[in-house]
Amino acid sequence: MAGLAESPADSASRDQRIDLANWRDRALAFEGVLRNTIIGQDRVLRLLTIAIFARGHVLLEGDVGVGKTTLLRAATRALGGAFERVEGTIDLMPADLIYHTYLDEDGRPRVEPGPVLRQGEDLTVFFFNEINRARPQVHSLLLRLMAERSVTAFNREYFFPHLLIFADRNRIEREETFELPAAARDRFFMEISMETPKDREIRRALAFDRRFYDADALVQSVTEDVLDHSLLNDVARGVQARIQTSEALEKYTLDLWSAIRDPVSAGIEISGVDMSRLVQGGASPRGIAYLVRGARVEAWLNGRDMVVPEDIRSVFPEIMSHRVFLDPIYELRREALVEALFAEVFAKVPAP
Repeated sequence: MAGLAESPADSASRDQRIDLANWRDRALAFEGVLRNTIIGQDRVLRLLTIAIFARGHVLLEGDVGVGKTTLLRAATRALGGAFERVEGTIDLMPADLIYHTYLDEDGRPRVEPGPVLRQGEDLTVFFFNEINRARPQVHSLLLRLMAERSVTAFNREYFFPHLLIFADRNRIEREETFELPAAARDRFFMEISMETPKDREIRRALAFDRRFYDADALVQSVTEDVLDHSLLNDVARGVQARIQTSEALEKYTLDLWSAIRDPVSAGIEISGVDMSRLVQGGASPRGIAYLVRGARVEAWLNGRDMVVPEDIRSVFPEIMSHRVFLDPIYELRREALVEALFAEVFAKVPAP
């Protein structure tokens, strides 16, 4: 129960009772349900599944109309639990998330819980649509909610033990938008890019198959409560406790970390780039811890009890890209340069 302390022994005992093989089947079933609804996005679906079982918040970004909101709504329905949604707007204020006031039929002022508090401790998914349209004050409140899964309101503390934040961001429009600060972005376990599918048959289906014309009906067709959201924290702890890492894998991960932070020392070169200036910071201990958490879930979903280098590399871009800070002169080329940096790091650092 939220707010009550639990001894490490009790937590470890409960984690050992989790049937990870059965839960792996359920996780793959969850992924399959989404694959029947969201076509041509297999990698995005796998990454979202990893984030859920690593208990990490997700920021989904991409072009207009690629199905970001539909995917997150579908995932929420399959995940189960209580759900709340907020639309990012320029006039949204932090208090709007906590409460709203109105006059009742007698003309008396009333205060009702807002979307963060309305479901109480059962709040499982808080979906923030168009997050970059909200003001920095709202981002600050969201940062607290993401970091601590709690907020203070009405002279008391509210806890949300099952909470995941799903957010999406339109990366095309810049008018009336506010860039997320580094601290807020670092709280997202993953930033996942959702692109228009390149496969011609998938494009044909999206254009001509009428079931994709109605997003609401598409979401309603998703099987509900594929996962038991109340047990996901226990499952996540079980995965982290039982999926092992070798000494060689740990050395490889630390070598990747060093190369990202200091590419010059690793002998990394990118044409036309002053490597001594490129990376100004980032790749923090929290980011590397998230990387290992994600790799353990990836190994588990692939039926292994040991992390291998491919698991690290598989989740590396989405977990680490937004945690690497470039010199401002290179920021406009961020996407291409970070991709090139990671490719060079993987090529230079020997895998076990």
